Amino acid sequence: MTATARQPESPGLFTHAPASSLGRGRTPSFFPSLRANSSRCGPCGGHKHALRQRGFTLLEVLGALALLSLLLVGVYAGVRSATHGVGSGSAAIARIDEIGSAQRFLRGELAQALAQPIERDDQGRPVYFSGSEHEMRYVAPLPGYLGKLGAQLQQLRLVSDGKGASRLELSVALLPPDGQRPKPLGEPQVLLDHVKGGSFSYRGQDALNRVLPWADSWADGQRLPQLVRVRLQLQGSYDWPELDVPLRVDASAVVGRVGLLPGSMPLNGGGR
Repeated sequence: MTATARQPESPGLFTHAPASSLGRGRTPSFFPSLRANSSRCGPCGGHKHALRQRGFTLLEVLGALALLSLLLVGVYAGVRSATHGVGSGSAAIARIDEIGSAQRFLRGELAQALAQPIERDDQGRPVYFSGSEHEMRYVAPLPGYLGKLGAQLQQLRLVSDGKGASRLELSVALLPPDGQRPKPLGEPQVLLDHVKGGSFSYRGQDALNRVLPWADSWADGQRLPQLVRVRLQLQGSYDWPELDVPLRVDASAVVGRVGLLPGSMPLNGGGR
């Protein structure tokens, strides 16, 4: 019988390791990758080690909070500056509108002053216009629907506001057709406030048609002035453009003859 040569067995996947390597907490040699990973991870494990490397220290957190605070302070300062700028711009626009509205109103009302008596002097003569440095009175129709009541007595005054400044006020009174005393219509209306100072001045002609210079008062109540000037000094950085208003009605044309009040008659005592 011929003897057959026996082939050596190739080591399989589940070849047993020597007894000395088992049961002592070491990984068998046939798991080299597992043994390498276990040697790198250490006793705490690779996952906890990776988390510890990605964290922030207390100093880093405090530094980030400080930078965030500086950023928020800058943003707040910018927003506050923008808000202040918008508020200042709106206040300036509103103030300019108030000045323009007051000038338009005065220009329109003074230009429409009528040759209608507002009172009588001590001698019984009619007075068409009364003007001083801080007050003037005249008759004119109010604008818009307010003019439905007819021409009304208007009193323009510069009065103190009790705070170290002045304000421009307008009072309106109804002239009864029966010649009774004027009846005030409501409370005085403020045309413009925060006035530092101001004055009214007048210019016109005398009884001989001679041109008079500008004056702080209008003495001849039987005539209307030809020009009325309103000068105001406003608080702050706002300016009041000097306002010169020409009156359209010439009261000298009716001097000596008044027919707008009950019982009126020519001043010389005659009649027609």
